[in-house]
Amino acid sequence: MVTGDDEDARLRVSGPKDWAGGLPAVGNAMRIAQREMGVARTTRTLLRVNQKDGFDCPGCAWPEGTHRSPAEFCENGAKAVAEEATTRRVTPEFFAAHPVDDLAVRTDHWLGGQGRLTEPMHKPAGSDHYVPVSWEAAFEIVARELRALGGPDEAVFYTSGRTSNEAAFAYQLLVRRLGTNNLPDCSNMCHESSGSALTETLGIGKGTVSLDDLHRAELILVVGQNPGTNHPRMLTALEKAKRGGARIIAVNPLPEAGLLRFKNPQRPSGLGRGTALADRFLQIRLNGDLALFQALSSLLLDSPDRAFVEQHTHGFEAWAEHIRGLDWDRVLAATGLTRAEVEETAADVRAAGSVVVCWAMGLTQHRNSVATIREVVNFLLLRGNVGRPGAGVCPVRGHSNVQGDRTMGIYEKPSAAFLDALGEEFGFEPPRRHGLDTVEAIRAMRDGGVKVFFGMGGNFVRATPDSAVTEAALRRTRLTVQVSTKLNRSHAVCGEEALILPTLGRTERDPGGYVTVEDSMGLVHASRGRLKPASPHLLPEVAIVCRLARAVFGDDPHVPWAEFEHDYGAIRDRIERVIPGFEDFNARAPGGFALPNAPRDERRFPTATGRANFTVNELEVLSVPPGRLLLQTVRSHDQYNTTVYGLDDRYRGVKAGRRVVFVHPDDLAERGLADGEVVDLVSEWPDGERTAEGFRVISYPTARGCCAAYFPETNVLVPLDSVAETSNTPTSKSVVIRLVRADPRTPGGG
Repeated sequence: MVTGDDEDARLRVSGPKDWAGGLPAVGNAMRIAQREMGVARTTRTLLRVNQKDGFDCPGCAWPEGTHRSPAEFCENGAKAVAEEATTRRVTPEFFAAHPVDDLAVRTDHWLGGQGRLTEPMHKPAGSDHYVPVSWEAAFEIVARELRALGGPDEAVFYTSGRTSNEAAFAYQLLVRRLGTNNLPDCSNMCHESSGSALTETLGIGKGTVSLDDLHRAELILVVGQNPGTNHPRMLTALEKAKRGGARIIAVNPLPEAGLLRFKNPQRPSGLGRGTALADRFLQIRLNGDLALFQALSSLLLDSPDRAFVEQHTHGFEAWAEHIRGLDWDRVLAATGLTRAEVEETAADVRAAGSVVVCWAMGLTQHRNSVATIREVVNFLLLRGNVGRPGAGVCPVRGHSNVQGDRTMGIYEKPSAAFLDALGEEFGFEPPRRHGLDTVEAIRAMRDGGVKVFFGMGGNFVRATPDSAVTEAALRRTRLTVQVSTKLNRSHAVCGEEALILPTLGRTERDPGGYVTVEDSMGLVHASRGRLKPASPHLLPEVAIVCRLARAVFGDDPHVPWAEFEHDYGAIRDRIERVIPGFEDFNARAPGGFALPNAPRDERRFPTATGRANFTVNELEVLSVPPGRLLLQTVRSHDQYNTTVYGLDDRYRGVKAGRRVVFVHPDDLAERGLADGEVVDLVSEWPDGERTAEGFRVISYPTARGCCAAYFPETNVLVPLDSVAETSNTPTSKSVVIRLVRADPRTPGGG
């Protein structure tokens, strides 16, 4: 367990909020921004966020509209910018004072709060301290270890979703020039299930709606998602849809404030009662979504869009026969809903001419996630709600360019067409065998099959499941390399030798020119940082990739790495020739453009059948043994992914602490536990138990039989081998646990 300063000593709990946004959001954003950046820097920086001549927010991937507010950012976006543009610095003197063993027991909040990294640092084999190293020496260390491998597949190259399109394209090119497809990324742990299901059913692994579609929808289902914390600007889009007459249905085990009522701080109404968003709240049991969508479809089978089904789909009759045999007792057991609630929701769907389904991690991180999302597609196809205005699938991505990274080729299972185009453009034969995804990479490191780990951004140790196994796996490698802006736990969990390579942030001026990103709805646009870099020793990600390539390959006859480092336009020219949809990339990038989307643009479905595919998915009711609960890991309002900005979760009534678990009061009573007691969380899996110690119980209105706690603190409970079928995504939203009253002698107990 990560310890350090007892950050939960002042933990206070009050009731959850029933609205989000408003003046408290503005006040909190400004307070944090000014604390980190100062008044003048805050004003100068925040007015550039998500502007056409500014930089893309390093937080979520929610798109910007055509008409942008002067303050085109949300509370959590302001926190993300403040974290990056902070005036605090982590210098070599800091590392001299803090050996790796000391960093390893610090909390995520403490580590992130130290500030920006300023110089390349090297932990030699056998040492417990990082020491300064020149860039040239750092690249030679990596090149030396790569040359010493028994084969290129003994290295893994991880990527976070913050990396620009230009850096991602150069990075995957470097890795494939080495001869491996070991390119796991954060998609493996979030929307891989979405991509798998949508590619099979619709022929494209992305959403099919635009922001305008969301505004025009007559009915929006927001499923397994908390936009008030994770994508706050989405609330503005939902508010606009509501003003246009849309109905909104929230489907979630937790009542989330942002979906109940939104006080838009940029509208006069935001100072008053705001806008009630959800017309209906379905408090579903964890993992009950597949059953819900099958039940809804069974009630709508008498009113299909016959013309659409006959002209554009495949497999309808087999699916319809399966749905007609639905067992309602099992549906109600899986969902925890009443039949009346499901029938009333079906009536809402029947009355709507256009339907959008939005979802996030609440759908993607279960064993049957791919089947669940296939069932969402079945539900939409039945009434023709794909490929027409105001309708479609809307998987809401988290990291700001996670979708763009995948478009650029950051994928362990690249298509033959992509590899053919890449090889033809650069005159080499890319590797064809599939590489390792995130879970497979951890297993390979654990088993001694991977010697070098290279992380391009992110915090691999805290983003991944089964924390103890993951940390032990990384420590078995010969070399770990982290390209980072801020300090995090991955820097304290090292191979025998380790490097920290500090890079520019999204907010800072890049000598190579502007970069581009792709948002959650397939729009590509430029991002231009304006701030002076935090240190003269920082390099852009593109430069790090290109200089490493030159150290490894020398004078590479296939790739002009030196040109790429200094001219990002040259990279975009190559992207244009390799990846469809990027025609006239350099000319169109400054103004932005939409990538082709066949289902949305043409009602064309590039699947194996040439049509949109109905699929038959068996209904499984997740069985939880007596006395156990089903845990979902969630974010607090003061964090983004693994970055912990603060210790409050304002909307859930938590202040000054994170080691809490939200449990229904009736479930507490059954276990003889009282609100405020301290418990250990123990997950159960065939290979043994895993424990997260010292969590305060909060009596909370979650679905019966379900509970919730924050990650990354509870990632230790997620077994490495508990993954979604097909996508191999960790099942962080359906972990079987029991609550054990804590021994008061243990940390956090009593």
